[in-house]
Amino acid sequence: MMIKRNYFLPLYKVIHFYYDGFRNMSSWGKKVWVIIIIKLFIIFAVLKIFFFPDFLQKKFDTDSKRSEYVIDQLTNSPK
Repeated sequence: MMIKRNYFLPLYKVIHFYYDGFRNMSSWGKKVWVIIIIKLFIIFAVLKIFFFPDFLQKKFDTDSKRSEYVIDQLTNSPK
């Protein structure tokens, strides 16, 4: 008889651990986590859009031209 293993049990335990922790957290702790999530959203979404445009997509038309430019920048010494 084969023993059926539950591979999702560790994942379930981790999710349940955090869910239970957030559920029993004080209102002050929940407010702090909301602030942290908002700050992370601003850092990763908003700043990326405005300060890190897709330079290669705008400057080159094809993937081969983009790859040539990147290889050239990595292998040539600074001038």
